[in-house]
Amino acid sequence: MLAYINQVSWDKTLETGEAYYWSRSRQELWHKGKTSGHVQKIKEIYADCDNDTVLFKVEQVGGAACHTGHETCFYRQVFRDGSFMEVGQKIFDPEKVYKK
Repeated sequence: MLAYINQVSWDKTLETGEAYYWSRSRQELWHKGKTSGHVQKIKEIYADCDNDTVLFKVEQVGGAACHTGHETCFYRQVFRDGSFMEVGQKIFDPEKVYKK
């Protein structure tokens, strides 16, 4: 998945060993898995050459990272004509997990 972090989420991630992000749409700290139970336990962290991007290698508890129920947020393959096809299967039903 791809997500944003700020100083608060970075500090909380380092403190707890679990992934925290910054939700730009909600303008709040976001503990990945707080609602679903599908937390991300940090295994390794890498920084890019400009020190403006980090990569978290995680243990994905529950097997799914995406709020849609898919293992990954990148479950659609896009073709050159602009069409796309789902290539990943849902691991959980988001309506049951998020009770929406």
